Amino acid sequence: MPKSIPTYPKTTLTQPALPVETITLDVTGMKCAGCVGVVERQLSSNPGVSKACVNLVTGVAVVEYQAGEVEPTVLAELLTSKGFPSQPRLPETEQGTKSQDRLTPAQRHQQEARAYRQQLVIAAVLIVFSTVGHIGHWFHGPMLPVLSTLWFHWGLATLALLLPGRSIIVEGGRGLWHGAPNMNTLIGLGAVTAYTTSCVALLFPNLGWECFFDEPVMLLGFILLGRTLEQGARYQATADFESLLSLQPQVARLIGTLDSTEGDQTGIEIPVEQVRVGECLRILPGEKVPVDGEVITGVSSIDESMLTGESRPVLKQPGDMVTGGTLNQSGVLVVKAIRTGRETTLAQIVALVEEAQTRKAPVQQLADLVAGYFTYGVMAIAFLTFLFWYVAGTKIWPEVWSTMAASPLLLSLKLAITKTAIANFKLNSNG
Repeated sequence: MPKSIPTYPKTTLTQPALPVETITLDVTGMKCAGCVGVVERQLSSNPGVSKACVNLVTGVAVVEYQAGEVEPTVLAELLTSKGFPSQPRLPETEQGTKSQDRLTPAQRHQQEARAYRQQLVIAAVLIVFSTVGHIGHWFHGPMLPVLSTLWFHWGLATLALLLPGRSIIVEGGRGLWHGAPNMNTLIGLGAVTAYTTSCVALLFPNLGWECFFDEPVMLLGFILLGRTLEQGARYQATADFESLLSLQPQVARLIGTLDSTEGDQTGIEIPVEQVRVGECLRILPGEKVPVDGEVITGVSSIDESMLTGESRPVLKQPGDMVTGGTLNQSGVLVVKAIRTGRETTLAQIVALVEEAQTRKAPVQQLADLVAGYFTYGVMAIAFLTFLFWYVAGTKIWPEVWSTMAASPLLLSLKLAITKTAIANFKLNSNG
Protein backbone atom coordinates (compact mmCIF):
# COMPACT_ATOMS: atom_id res chain seq x y z
CA MET A 1 0.00 0.00 0.00
CA PRO A 2 1.28 3.50 -0.74
CA LYS A 3 2.52 5.46 2.16
CA SER A 4 0.24 8.28 3.25
CA ILE A 5 1.59 11.80 2.86
CA PRO A 6 1.77 13.54 6.21
CA THR A 7 -0.26 16.72 6.51
CA TYR A 8 0.81 19.79 8.38
CA PRO A 9 -1.35 22.60 9.70
CA LYS A 10 -1.57 25.61 7.43
CA THR A 11 0.36 28.63 8.52
CA THR A 12 -0.32 32.18 7.46
CA LEU A 13 2.50 34.63 7.15
CA THR A 14 1.51 38.06 8.40
CA GLN A 15 3.49 41.15 7.63
CA PRO A 16 4.45 43.00 10.79
CA ALA A 17 2.75 46.34 11.21
CA LEU A 18 4.85 49.33 10.33
CA PRO A 19 5.62 51.70 13.19
CA VAL A 20 3.58 54.89 13.32
CA GLU A 21 5.52 58.15 13.37
CA THR A 22 4.40 61.74 13.85
CA ILE A 23 5.53 64.74 11.85
CA THR A 24 4.68 68.40 12.37
CA LEU A 25 4.21 70.67 9.35
CA ASP A 26 4.19 74.46 9.41
CA VAL A 27 1.38 75.45 7.03
CA THR A 28 0.72 78.96 5.72
CA GLY A 29 -2.04 80.34 3.53
CA MET A 30 -4.95 79.10 5.67
CA LYS A 31 -7.54 81.86 6.06
CA CYS A 32 -10.64 80.13 7.41
CA ALA A 33 -12.02 76.87 8.75
CA GLY A 34 -12.73 75.79 5.20
CA CYS A 35 -9.00 75.88 4.49
CA VAL A 36 -8.46 73.62 7.50
CA GLY A 37 -10.83 71.05 6.03
CA VAL A 38 -9.08 71.22 2.66
CA VAL A 39 -5.63 70.70 4.20
CA GLU A 40 -6.83 67.79 6.33
CA ARG A 41 -8.47 66.10 3.35
CA GLN A 42 -5.34 66.54 1.22
CA LEU A 43 -3.16 65.00 3.93
CA SER A 44 -5.55 62.16 4.79
CA SER A 45 -5.90 61.17 1.12
CA ASN A 46 -2.25 60.06 1.00
CA PRO A 47 -1.59 56.32 1.43
CA GLY A 48 0.15 55.68 4.70
CA VAL A 49 -1.33 58.68 6.53
CA SER A 50 -3.50 57.45 9.37
CA LYS A 51 -4.50 60.78 10.91
CA ALA A 52 -4.10 64.49 10.21
CA CYS A 53 -5.08 67.32 12.54
CA VAL A 54 -4.66 71.00 11.64
CA ASN A 55 -4.74 74.07 13.89
CA LEU A 56 -5.78 77.29 12.17
CA VAL A 57 -4.48 79.71 14.80
CA THR A 58 -0.94 78.36 15.05
CA GLY A 59 -0.71 77.19 11.42
CA VAL A 60 0.43 73.71 12.43
CA ALA A 61 -0.52 70.30 10.99
CA VAL A 62 0.25 67.17 13.01
CA VAL A 63 0.31 64.06 10.81
CA GLU A 64 0.50 60.44 11.95
CA TYR A 65 1.84 58.16 9.23
CA GLN A 66 3.38 54.72 8.77
CA ALA A 67 7.14 54.89 8.60
CA GLY A 68 8.46 54.23 5.12
CA GLU A 69 5.10 54.69 3.40
CA VAL A 70 5.32 58.43 2.87
CA GLU A 71 7.95 61.13 3.22
CA PRO A 72 7.24 64.35 5.16
CA THR A 73 8.74 66.41 2.34
CA VAL A 74 6.24 64.86 -0.09
CA LEU A 75 3.35 65.95 2.14
CA ALA A 76 4.77 69.47 2.36
CA GLU A 77 5.20 69.66 -1.43
CA LEU A 78 1.63 68.45 -1.93
CA LEU A 79 0.18 71.18 0.27
CA THR A 80 2.41 73.77 -1.36
CA SER A 81 1.13 72.78 -4.81
CA LYS A 82 -2.44 73.23 -3.55
CA GLY A 83 -1.82 76.80 -2.46
CA PHE A 84 -0.74 76.18 1.14
CA PRO A 85 3.05 76.67 1.39
CA SER A 86 4.34 74.17 3.95
CA GLN A 87 7.55 72.86 5.39
CA PRO A 88 8.23 70.04 7.87
CA ARG A 89 9.56 70.86 11.30
CA LEU A 90 13.25 70.06 11.62
CA PRO A 91 14.26 67.09 13.78
CA GLU A 92 15.71 67.87 17.19
CA THR A 93 19.24 67.07 16.03
CA GLU A 94 19.08 69.47 13.07
CA GLN A 95 17.49 72.48 14.71
CA GLY A 96 20.74 73.90 15.95
CA THR A 97 22.35 73.96 12.49
CA LYS A 98 19.46 74.90 10.19
CA SER A 99 16.95 76.81 12.28
CA GLN A 100 18.73 80.10 11.65
CA ASP A 101 17.74 79.96 7.97
CA ARG A 102 14.05 79.38 8.74
CA LEU A 103 11.51 81.65 10.36
CA THR A 104 9.83 80.57 13.55
CA PRO A 105 5.99 80.44 13.54
CA ALA A 106 5.85 83.69 15.54
CA GLN A 107 8.22 85.43 13.13
CA ARG A 108 6.19 84.15 10.18
CA HIS A 109 2.92 85.44 11.67
CA GLN A 110 4.57 88.76 12.47
CA GLN A 111 5.78 89.04 8.87
CA GLU A 112 2.30 88.28 7.54
CA ALA A 113 0.73 90.79 9.94
CA ARG A 114 3.13 93.46 8.68
CA ALA A 115 2.17 92.71 5.07
CA TYR A 116 -1.54 92.92 5.94
CA ARG A 117 -1.02 96.27 7.66
CA GLN A 118 0.65 97.65 4.55
CA GLN A 119 -2.22 96.44 2.37
CA LEU A 120 -4.74 97.83 4.87
CA VAL A 121 -3.16 101.29 4.70
CA ILE A 122 -3.52 101.30 0.90
CA ALA A 123 -7.12 100.07 1.12
CA ALA A 124 -7.96 102.70 3.75
CA VAL A 125 -6.65 105.49 1.53
CA LEU A 126 -8.75 104.21 -1.38
CA ILE A 127 -11.83 104.02 0.87
CA VAL A 128 -11.30 107.63 1.99
CA PHE A 129 -11.12 108.88 -1.61
CA SER A 130 -14.14 106.78 -2.55
CA THR A 131 -16.14 108.17 0.37
CA VAL A 132 -15.14 111.78 -0.28
CA GLY A 133 -16.49 111.45 -3.80
CA HIS A 134 -19.98 110.80 -2.38
CA ILE A 135 -20.03 113.06 0.66
CA GLY A 136 -20.19 116.12 -1.56
CA HIS A 137 -23.69 115.16 -2.70
CA TRP A 138 -24.92 115.64 0.86
CA PHE A 139 -23.99 119.31 0.57
CA HIS A 140 -25.79 119.86 -2.75
CA GLY A 141 -22.77 119.53 -4.95
CA PRO A 142 -19.50 117.63 -5.31
CA MET A 143 -16.57 118.79 -3.19
CA LEU A 144 -14.23 118.26 -6.13
CA PRO A 145 -15.67 117.54 -9.57
CA VAL A 146 -13.09 114.90 -10.42
CA LEU A 147 -13.80 112.88 -7.25
CA SER A 148 -17.42 112.30 -8.25
CA THR A 149 -16.83 111.02 -11.77
CA LEU A 150 -17.33 107.36 -12.61
CA TRP A 151 -13.91 107.16 -14.23
CA PHE A 152 -12.28 108.26 -10.97
CA HIS A 153 -14.14 105.55 -9.05
CA TRP A 154 -13.15 103.08 -11.76
CA GLY A 155 -9.53 104.00 -11.10
CA LEU A 156 -9.99 103.47 -7.34
CA ALA A 157 -11.58 100.05 -7.90
CA THR A 158 -8.82 99.08 -10.33
CA LEU A 159 -6.13 100.04 -7.83
CA ALA A 160 -7.97 98.13 -5.09
CA LEU A 161 -7.95 94.95 -7.16
CA LEU A 162 -4.35 95.32 -8.34
CA LEU A 163 -2.72 96.39 -5.06
CA PRO A 164 -4.33 95.21 -1.79
CA GLY A 165 -6.68 92.73 -3.45
CA ARG A 166 -4.22 91.11 -5.83
CA SER A 167 -3.00 88.42 -3.41
CA ILE A 168 -6.57 87.59 -2.36
CA ILE A 169 -7.76 87.18 -5.95
CA VAL A 170 -4.69 85.16 -6.99
CA GLU A 171 -4.94 82.81 -4.00
CA GLY A 172 -8.68 82.42 -4.49
CA GLY A 173 -8.24 81.62 -8.17
CA ARG A 174 -5.47 79.14 -7.41
CA GLY A 175 -7.67 77.37 -4.87
CA LEU A 176 -10.55 77.18 -7.34
CA TRP A 177 -8.21 75.86 -10.05
CA HIS A 178 -6.97 73.07 -7.77
CA GLY A 179 -10.49 72.13 -6.71
CA ALA A 180 -10.09 73.56 -3.21
CA PRO A 181 -12.00 76.89 -3.13
CA ASN A 182 -11.71 78.89 0.06
CA MET A 183 -12.67 82.22 1.55
CA ASN A 184 -10.39 84.05 -0.89
CA THR A 185 -12.36 82.47 -3.72
CA LEU A 186 -15.61 83.97 -2.44
CA ILE A 187 -14.03 87.38 -1.91
CA GLY A 188 -12.43 87.31 -5.34
CA LEU A 189 -15.65 86.25 -7.05
CA GLY A 190 -17.63 89.00 -5.36
CA ALA A 191 -15.09 91.73 -6.05
CA VAL A 192 -14.32 90.73 -9.65
CA THR A 193 -18.00 90.24 -10.52
CA ALA A 194 -18.93 93.67 -9.17
CA TYR A 195 -15.97 95.25 -10.96
CA THR A 196 -16.70 93.52 -14.28
CA THR A 197 -20.39 94.44 -14.17
CA SER A 198 -19.49 98.05 -13.43
CA CYS A 199 -17.02 98.16 -16.32
CA VAL A 200 -19.74 96.94 -18.69
CA ALA A 201 -22.11 99.61 -17.35
CA LEU A 202 -19.42 102.28 -17.77
CA LEU A 203 -18.48 101.30 -21.33
CA PHE A 204 -22.08 100.78 -22.48
CA PRO A 205 -24.18 103.45 -20.76
CA ASN A 206 -27.15 102.72 -23.04
CA LEU A 207 -27.81 99.58 -21.02
CA GLY A 208 -28.87 101.70 -18.08
CA TRP A 209 -26.98 99.58 -15.55
CA GLU A 210 -25.64 100.90 -12.29
CA CYS A 211 -21.95 100.96 -11.42
CA PHE A 212 -20.62 99.19 -8.32
CA PHE A 213 -17.05 100.46 -8.24
CA ASP A 214 -17.30 101.32 -4.55
CA GLU A 215 -18.24 97.78 -3.51
CA PRO A 216 -14.86 96.11 -4.31
CA VAL A 217 -13.02 98.92 -2.52
CA MET A 218 -15.17 98.64 0.61
CA LEU A 219 -15.23 94.84 0.59
CA LEU A 220 -11.47 94.46 0.33
CA GLY A 221 -10.89 97.16 2.93
CA PHE A 222 -13.06 95.55 5.60
CA ILE A 223 -11.71 92.09 4.82
CA LEU A 224 -8.13 93.32 5.24
CA LEU A 225 -9.06 95.05 8.50
CA GLY A 226 -10.38 91.78 9.90
CA ARG A 227 -7.35 89.83 8.70
CA THR A 228 -4.93 92.35 10.17
CA LEU A 229 -6.56 91.98 13.59
CA GLU A 230 -6.72 88.20 13.21
CA GLN A 231 -3.07 87.95 12.21
CA GLY A 232 -2.08 90.01 15.24
CA ALA A 233 -3.95 87.56 17.47
CA ARG A 234 -2.21 84.63 15.78
CA TYR A 235 1.16 86.22 16.35
CA GLN A 236 0.38 86.70 20.04
CA ALA A 237 -0.76 83.07 20.39
CA THR A 238 2.37 81.67 18.76
CA ALA A 239 4.62 84.10 20.66
CA ASP A 240 3.15 82.91 23.96
CA PHE A 241 3.77 79.33 22.93
CA GLU A 242 7.34 80.01 21.87
CA SER A 243 7.99 81.68 25.22
CA LEU A 244 7.90 78.16 26.66
CA LEU A 245 10.70 77.15 24.31
CA SER A 246 12.79 80.14 25.37
CA LEU A 247 12.92 78.78 28.92
CA GLN A 248 15.53 76.26 27.81
CA PRO A 249 19.05 77.68 27.32
CA GLN A 250 20.64 77.36 23.90
CA VAL A 251 24.09 76.28 25.12
CA ALA A 252 25.52 74.05 27.86
CA ARG A 253 28.97 74.05 29.50
CA LEU A 254 30.40 70.55 28.98
CA ILE A 255 33.24 69.39 31.26
CA GLY A 256 33.39 65.73 30.23
CA THR A 257 32.33 62.51 31.90
CA LEU A 258 31.93 61.65 35.54
CA ASP A 259 35.60 60.70 35.85
CA SER A 260 36.77 64.13 34.70
CA THR A 261 34.78 66.40 37.00
CA GLU A 262 37.59 67.02 39.49
CA GLY A 263 39.78 70.07 39.23
CA ASP A 264 39.27 73.62 38.05
CA GLN A 265 37.63 73.00 34.71
CA THR A 266 35.70 75.79 33.08
CA GLY A 267 34.33 73.51 30.37
CA ILE A 268 33.45 74.24 26.77
CA GLU A 269 30.16 75.63 25.51
CA ILE A 270 28.23 73.39 23.12
CA PRO A 271 24.68 73.55 21.73
CA VAL A 272 22.26 72.00 24.17
CA GLU A 273 21.05 69.63 21.41
CA GLN A 274 24.47 67.96 21.43
CA VAL A 275 24.41 67.03 25.13
CA ARG A 276 24.30 63.26 25.65
CA VAL A 277 23.10 61.22 28.61
CA GLY A 278 25.87 60.63 31.13
CA GLU A 279 27.88 63.74 30.30
CA CYS A 280 28.66 66.24 33.04
CA LEU A 281 27.81 69.93 32.81
CA ARG A 282 28.98 72.86 34.90
CA ILE A 283 26.25 75.37 35.82
CA LEU A 284 27.31 78.75 37.16
CA PRO A 285 25.20 81.08 39.32
CA GLY A 286 22.60 82.93 37.25
CA GLU A 287 22.53 80.28 34.51
CA LYS A 288 19.63 78.04 33.59
CA VAL A 289 19.87 74.28 33.89
CA PRO A 290 20.14 73.01 30.28
CA VAL A 291 18.83 69.44 30.76
CA ASP A 292 17.33 67.19 33.42
CA GLY A 293 20.09 65.75 35.53
CA GLU A 294 21.51 64.71 38.89
CA VAL A 295 23.70 66.96 41.01
CA ILE A 296 27.19 65.44 41.34
CA THR A 297 29.03 68.16 43.23
CA GLY A 298 28.13 71.55 44.64
CA VAL A 299 25.32 73.04 46.68
CA SER A 300 22.99 75.73 45.38
CA SER A 301 19.44 77.04 45.47
CA ILE A 302 17.32 76.52 42.36
CA ASP A 303 14.38 78.67 41.27
CA GLU A 304 11.73 76.17 40.10
CA SER A 305 8.91 78.69 39.66
CA MET A 306 8.64 77.91 35.93
CA LEU A 307 7.76 74.34 36.85
CA THR A 308 5.88 74.51 40.15
CA GLY A 309 4.87 78.17 40.43
CA GLU A 310 6.60 78.38 43.81
CA SER A 311 8.79 81.47 44.04
CA ARG A 312 10.83 80.21 47.01
CA PRO A 313 14.16 78.65 45.88
CA VAL A 314 14.78 74.96 46.52
CA LEU A 315 18.10 73.79 47.99
CA LYS A 316 19.91 71.26 45.81
CA GLN A 317 22.70 68.98 47.06
CA PRO A 318 24.64 66.06 45.56
CA GLY A 319 22.19 63.31 44.64
CA ASP A 320 19.23 65.66 44.04
CA MET A 321 17.53 65.99 40.66
CA VAL A 322 17.36 69.26 38.74
CA THR A 323 15.02 70.11 35.88
CA GLY A 324 15.98 71.74 32.59
CA GLY A 325 14.87 75.36 32.35
CA THR A 326 15.10 76.09 36.08
CA LEU A 327 17.43 78.84 37.31
CA ASN A 328 20.57 78.26 39.35
CA GLN A 329 20.84 81.13 41.84
CA SER A 330 23.78 80.87 44.21
CA GLY A 331 26.40 78.12 43.91
CA VAL A 332 28.30 76.28 41.21
CA LEU A 333 26.86 72.87 40.32
CA VAL A 334 28.18 69.92 38.37
CA VAL A 335 25.24 67.99 36.93
CA LYS A 336 25.18 64.64 35.15
CA ALA A 337 22.70 64.60 32.27
CA ILE A 338 19.88 62.12 32.81
CA ARG A 339 17.32 63.19 30.18
CA THR A 340 18.08 65.24 27.07
CA GLY A 341 16.27 66.50 23.99
CA ARG A 342 12.62 65.52 23.80
CA GLU A 343 12.87 63.46 26.98
CA THR A 344 13.31 66.45 29.29
CA THR A 345 10.45 67.65 31.46
CA LEU A 346 10.30 71.01 29.69
CA ALA A 347 10.18 69.39 26.24
CA GLN A 348 7.33 67.14 27.37
CA ILE A 349 5.40 70.14 28.70
CA VAL A 350 5.83 71.90 25.35
CA ALA A 351 4.73 68.74 23.51
CA LEU A 352 1.61 68.44 25.68
CA VAL A 353 0.68 72.07 25.05
CA GLU A 354 1.15 71.69 21.30
CA GLU A 355 -0.81 68.44 21.26
CA ALA A 356 -3.65 70.08 23.19
CA GLN A 357 -3.76 72.89 20.62
CA THR A 358 -4.13 70.47 17.72
CA ARG A 359 -6.74 68.24 19.34
CA LYS A 360 -10.32 68.90 18.37
CA ALA A 361 -13.58 68.23 20.11
CA PRO A 362 -16.16 66.23 18.11
CA VAL A 363 -18.25 69.37 17.60
CA GLN A 364 -15.19 71.18 16.21
CA GLN A 365 -14.53 68.33 13.80
CA LEU A 366 -18.13 68.59 12.61
CA ALA A 367 -17.81 72.37 12.22
CA ASP A 368 -14.61 72.00 10.18
CA LEU A 369 -16.28 69.35 8.01
CA VAL A 370 -19.19 71.66 7.25
CA ALA A 371 -16.87 74.63 6.69
CA GLY A 372 -14.85 72.59 4.20
CA TYR A 373 -17.87 72.52 1.88
CA PHE A 374 -19.14 75.99 2.78
CA THR A 375 -17.56 77.65 -0.23
CA TYR A 376 -19.16 75.17 -2.64
CA GLY A 377 -22.54 75.83 -1.04
CA VAL A 378 -22.22 79.60 -1.28
CA MET A 379 -21.17 79.51 -4.94
CA ALA A 380 -24.03 77.13 -5.72
CA ILE A 381 -26.58 79.35 -3.94
CA ALA A 382 -25.26 82.47 -5.69
CA PHE A 383 -25.43 80.77 -9.10
CA LEU A 384 -28.93 79.41 -8.46
CA THR A 385 -30.07 82.84 -7.28
CA PHE A 386 -28.77 84.41 -10.48
CA LEU A 387 -30.32 81.67 -12.62
CA PHE A 388 -33.72 81.83 -10.91
CA TRP A 389 -34.14 85.59 -11.12
CA TYR A 390 -32.83 85.80 -14.67
CA VAL A 391 -35.01 82.97 -16.00
CA ALA A 392 -38.16 82.95 -13.88
CA GLY A 393 -38.11 85.47 -11.04
CA THR A 394 -38.42 88.58 -13.17
CA LYS A 395 -41.32 87.01 -15.04
CA ILE A 396 -43.18 86.05 -11.87
CA TRP A 397 -42.60 89.42 -10.20
CA PRO A 398 -41.97 91.89 -13.04
CA GLU A 399 -42.53 94.88 -10.76
CA VAL A 400 -39.40 93.95 -8.75
CA TRP A 401 -36.85 94.41 -11.52
CA SER A 402 -38.70 97.35 -13.02
CA THR A 403 -38.24 99.30 -9.75
CA MET A 404 -34.88 97.93 -8.52
CA ALA A 405 -32.88 97.47 -11.72
CA ALA A 406 -32.77 98.47 -15.34
CA SER A 407 -32.87 94.88 -16.59
CA PRO A 408 -33.44 91.33 -15.32
CA LEU A 409 -29.75 90.58 -15.82
CA LEU A 410 -28.68 93.46 -13.57
CA LEU A 411 -31.14 92.43 -10.85
CA SER A 412 -29.88 88.85 -11.00
CA LEU A 413 -26.28 90.01 -10.69
CA LYS A 414 -27.19 92.25 -7.75
CA LEU A 415 -28.79 89.42 -5.81
CA ALA A 416 -26.00 86.95 -6.62
CA ILE A 417 -23.33 89.42 -5.48
CA THR A 418 -25.35 90.08 -2.32
CA LYS A 419 -25.32 86.37 -1.44
CA THR A 420 -21.56 86.21 -1.93
CA ALA A 421 -20.93 89.36 0.12
CA ILE A 422 -23.05 88.12 3.04
CA ALA A 423 -21.22 84.80 3.01
CA ASN A 424 -17.86 86.60 3.00
CA PHE A 425 -18.68 88.63 6.09
CA LYS A 426 -20.17 85.65 7.95
CA LEU A 427 -17.18 83.47 7.16
CA ASN A 428 -14.75 86.24 8.11
CA SER A 429 -16.50 86.98 11.42
CA ASN A 430 -16.69 83.31 12.40
CA GLY A 431 -13.09 82.49 11.38
